[in-house]
Amino acid sequence: MALCLGQVFSKDKTFRPRKRFEPGTQRFELYKKAQASLKSGLDLRKVVQLPEGENINDWIAVHVVDFFNRINLIYGTVSEFCTERSCPIMSGGLRYEYRWQDGNLYKKPTKLPALKYMSLLMDWIETLINNEDIFPTRVGVPFPKNFQQVCKKILSRLFRVFVHVYIHHFDSICSMGAEAHINTCYKHYYYFITEFSLIEHSELEPLKAMTERICN
Repeated sequence: MALCLGQVFSKDKTFRPRKRFEPGTQRFELYKKAQASLKSGLDLRKVVQLPEGENINDWIAVHVVDFFNRINLIYGTVSEFCTERSCPIMSGGLRYEYRWQDGNLYKKPTKLPALKYMSLLMDWIETLINNEDIFPTRVGVPFPKNFQQVCKKILSRLFRVFVHVYIHHFDSICSMGAEAHINTCYKHYYYFITEFSLIEHSELEPLKAMTERICN
């Protein structure tokens, strides 16, 4: 029997503290609206659509932060099974390997254990979403011109977490009774990125079969 979400995902297993929206802000109101739609049982394809009269960049920002929180929690749940010994390379099966590059410490694509890759990824995203020049939170401060490009990069790298978890740790997910919850999170993510064309179709290839099974 599947467990409730609170039993499946323990707060002490998150990689990073949750990024929260400030109460009273427009983004907080959008977040509440999105969460209410999710809990209402509406079709996820409709849930991700831009609400009438809302700014698309605010809508994307809310979802990028929310997906960061959720996917961080998902990986934290299986991280005890994802060791340097079990996962010496950040990969999705034999066909897909992901190398880390950030232009700072890792100037060239570098092969890393999945656990190290995930840690660097979450650090990198956390730095971006806390940067007021990229994710402004003050009223009247515009988003930068490259905002959506930055979000596309974040979302494409978060997709790799789903790839690794589904392909290498799915048995652990099932044994914890978390399959339904993670599938729902993935469906929400998939419908959102396809609604706004935020990831190149070719990047989704590693989970093509899984996507067809749970999203169509």
